[in-house]
Amino acid sequence: MSQNHTMMQFFEWHILPDGTHWKRLKELASELKNKGIDSVWIPPPTKAQTPEDTGYGIYDLYDLGEFDQNGSVRTKYGTKDELVEAIEACRENDICVYADVVMNHKAGADETERFKVIEVDQNDRTKEISGPFDIDGWTKFTFPGRGDTYSSFKWNVEHFNGTDYDEGTIRTGIFKILGEHKGWNDNVDREFGNYDYLMFANIDYNHPAVREEMIKWGKWLTDTLRCDGYRLDAVKHIDYTFIRDFATEMRGTHGDHFYMFAEYWNPDLKACQEYLQNVEFTVDLIDVPLHFKLFSASQAGRDFDLRTIFDDTLVQANPLNAVTFVDNHDSQPGESLESWIQDWFKQAAYALILLRHDGYPCVFYGDYYGVGGEEPVGRKSKLIDPLLYARVHKAYGEQIDYFDHPNTIGWVRMGTSEHEGSGCAVVISNGDNGEKRMFVGDERAGESWVDCTKNRSDTVEIGDDGWAVFPVNGGSVSVWVLPDSE
Repeated sequence: MSQNHTMMQFFEWHILPDGTHWKRLKELASELKNKGIDSVWIPPPTKAQTPEDTGYGIYDLYDLGEFDQNGSVRTKYGTKDELVEAIEACRENDICVYADVVMNHKAGADETERFKVIEVDQNDRTKEISGPFDIDGWTKFTFPGRGDTYSSFKWNVEHFNGTDYDEGTIRTGIFKILGEHKGWNDNVDREFGNYDYLMFANIDYNHPAVREEMIKWGKWLTDTLRCDGYRLDAVKHIDYTFIRDFATEMRGTHGDHFYMFAEYWNPDLKACQEYLQNVEFTVDLIDVPLHFKLFSASQAGRDFDLRTIFDDTLVQANPLNAVTFVDNHDSQPGESLESWIQDWFKQAAYALILLRHDGYPCVFYGDYYGVGGEEPVGRKSKLIDPLLYARVHKAYGEQIDYFDHPNTIGWVRMGTSEHEGSGCAVVISNGDNGEKRMFVGDERAGESWVDCTKNRSDTVEIGDDGWAVFPVNGGSVSVWVLPDSE
């Protein structure tokens, strides 16, 4: 019997850097599967610049917590052996594992090199604000702890096109590296004129040896971890022709089932669609436009017209290419892209991604288990679990929308014979108490439905004609279902 698929982003920014996270995944694999999670997106497994780094300050792509480098053998999340054991536990529980891969920069170099640069305007990287001058940049990666194990490729200045720090003068800036065939890559986002450069030592994808090495590494990582796919970080800063080639090579080696989705952080639907076309639909995208619609709805309250919640979103325009999410590690409080959906709307937002036909929904670890750091947020598993239950057991069949009121919307999933007892009626309000009269099927006549979120304690009787009035509390969500037989 087919089942709806649900992903969990299995980390948040402030997980304690005590090296226990891979053990946590191993221990929770069975529980996650029972809750309805059948894939996990894990944080970058590769060695970062420090043992505390969340994983995006990449140092050595071939070190998965195996070599004594940059202050430890393990990464923030644990050792290579613990990672392999966690993935095996997921595999035993039929949970797919997607590894986060960071390919736009490197950090924590082993040595500096002296080379010529031109400083560019931080707000317009196409604008040069200096003449050529020398800096001492951290661009030499020799990996003394690993040596030539797995790869003999050593990185130096010729493999990068920009950096942000001059060790000689202890000065920061955005420095474009000079040299033959050097310059920003054109096939990137146009924010700041050219958004090839983001941070640290920026990888130069105009360099053929770099492209060759990164594709070789991508194949090695999958062979080593036996993972089921990749989440590609920060692709707006990477040559899209490389992303297309990388995805094509990975699938050519590992099969069409190898799943890849990318973070293209842009709320503009047309920009997302253009990116999908540029990479020839070889990867899916996280639905950033939908995230910002949910954020706006949580900020505006009853002033937001719920009928428009899916307008100009990827899941509406390109449903087969959309990974839907409510929040993630970048949008959580205190982070660079903070756009946190407020608590009052959080459960409704999850209903909007978990209980509809389209999109590949991703539950955020920080929502489910809580967020740490200086702005901690409590766990919301009790709010999300009923929705996961409904997704696994109820949210099947034809979808009929009742988006006919600015403050109260609803939809019905009609259920299927394949999924016994399936079908649901969802109602969301961002204003006063409301209700929605909806059709659930004349074969349902006489059934008594309950709200599986327990936000409402009453029951709804389905009329002889298959219609019923489904209530919802103000600023809330109710998911009406036929209760499971004991």
